[in-house]
Amino acid sequence: MNCKVGFVLLAAMLCPSSWATLRAEAATDDARREVSLNGDWNFVIDQYDADRGIARGDRAWGKNDREEYSIDDAETLRVPGDWNSQREDLKYYEGTVWYGRHFDIKPEAGRRYLLCFGGVSYRAKVYVGGKEACTHEGSFTEFTTDITELLKDGDNFVAVRVNNRREVDAIPAMSFDWFNYGGITRDVTLRIVPQRYISDYFIQLDKHRSDLIHARINLSEAVAGQTVTLSIPELKKTIKMTTDDAGIASADIPVKKLTRWCPANPKLYKVELRTADDEVTDEIGFRNIEVQGTQVLLNGEPIFLKGISIHEEIPMQKRRACTEADADLLLNEAQALGVNVIRLAHYQQSRHMVRGAERRGIMIWQEIPVWQAIDFKNIKTLEKAQRMLSETIQRDKNRCADCFWGIANETRNTPERNKFLSSLLQTGKDIDTTRLFVAAFDLAYFDRKADKFLMNDDFYQNLDMVGINKYMGWYEGWPKAPKDIHWEVATDKPIFISEFGAEAKAGIRGQEDVAGSWSEDFQAKLYRMNLEMFQNIPNLAGISPWILFDFRSPTRLHQTFQEGFNRKGLVGDKGERKQAWYIIHDYYQKK
Repeated sequence: MNCKVGFVLLAAMLCPSSWATLRAEAATDDARREVSLNGDWNFVIDQYDADRGIARGDRAWGKNDREEYSIDDAETLRVPGDWNSQREDLKYYEGTVWYGRHFDIKPEAGRRYLLCFGGVSYRAKVYVGGKEACTHEGSFTEFTTDITELLKDGDNFVAVRVNNRREVDAIPAMSFDWFNYGGITRDVTLRIVPQRYISDYFIQLDKHRSDLIHARINLSEAVAGQTVTLSIPELKKTIKMTTDDAGIASADIPVKKLTRWCPANPKLYKVELRTADDEVTDEIGFRNIEVQGTQVLLNGEPIFLKGISIHEEIPMQKRRACTEADADLLLNEAQALGVNVIRLAHYQQSRHMVRGAERRGIMIWQEIPVWQAIDFKNIKTLEKAQRMLSETIQRDKNRCADCFWGIANETRNTPERNKFLSSLLQTGKDIDTTRLFVAAFDLAYFDRKADKFLMNDDFYQNLDMVGINKYMGWYEGWPKAPKDIHWEVATDKPIFISEFGAEAKAGIRGQEDVAGSWSEDFQAKLYRMNLEMFQNIPNLAGISPWILFDFRSPTRLHQTFQEGFNRKGLVGDKGERKQAWYIIHDYYQKK
């Protein structure tokens, strides 16, 4: 069976005192409990995909008594974490690695046991007690599988076959400009819920009104006539709803004196959901986000988007960012820069990033990794993209900081692509109409005859806001002085400069007019020139430099200056702020 999407159900991530024996610690109520399966997992490298009984935890290959390996005696990898940074022999490994661990539990009658993975890169096949529980494809979305029927009283063994090999029909595909980390890179938990539990909910402010909240709550079973109570104590609101034949309860809730979430005041409300069997508590913010002409409106007021792009990586340690502390490190640097929006590039990032941004009052552009070399003619690739977008929205649809769903980055204008993106966009809108749908394009060009920037694309009209990636002065020379360059691109839409910049190695000083100097001076001057040019974009709604930190990429091969890093960061791979960081900081302060 396939893994189901893991829904947003708030509970404490509690680490047991022993990784061998797990005890279900109480969360916010007696209805549901959650235990962490993070920690040290045994692993076996399976380069040729031999399997040989690893899923069952067998100690030998074959039927005789000779033991050729034992996963129980194998070395360990830290979960969450990528395998590339934990072992030198796995630094560039692309292939299969088996993870395995034991845990003790006493299953209780009337309970369901849900095994939840925050992210596994890239393909996962999960076994419990030697029996397949689920499969999942996609590094950056979480998945959940019900393992109630696979558990036994006492010792249980879970194994995960993880494979990060690049494939032509994958998303992303064979080539991409970031590091292909493999492993169980996000939290693993065992969620214990009632037999009939709250499986999903969507509680959002109306897209246009500030005095109306829409609520929809799904039960895990399609049972009519069940009472669901929703409470927002601070608003003095408590309503009772009744499920329909599909097990869904819904209501429109008028509210007064609601404080809307915004960067200056990231207000969150405690929201409680109760049924006869279950209880869920969340903190939810309420805001309106929409487009009016060429402006983005937050809570009815125009807002200039002061952004930065962020990879989910700790460059100082050359590893995937996996923990809440990692997210804090990245977000603290973004906050110091003065941003009000972050672009999570080029893939969905962890709950820690999303929750952390929301608490700080930072809006989010979150996108799926439909990037350049995607096979737009392949229906199976489209199905994967649709599932990834669905899983992204399902997890974070109650997070008010998520204001922009990104469906693609730097794709070519072809009939196949347009059909692909149209289907993908419809998938998103079928789930959520309260956000803005966006994509980033690198198709803007300077037309010398027209003496201005133009863009030919047959799809952008379908979007709420248009992202433009343009590396003037780096990949493309200046056609004239920046102050004299004018733009006529997507003139009826808000334009967001989603990428610009240049590479510079932190600490190198040199000629500001020579790109080959790889100097902070050149990067800084290029930033000043781009900011000057942006003043001539009449429909400019915001900017997002590429990128916050230098990041790893095997495509960056300059042995002196790149060393396997894309050096476009405002901050170097050792944490040094470059001159361009201060230019953007001052620009945002004035904005």
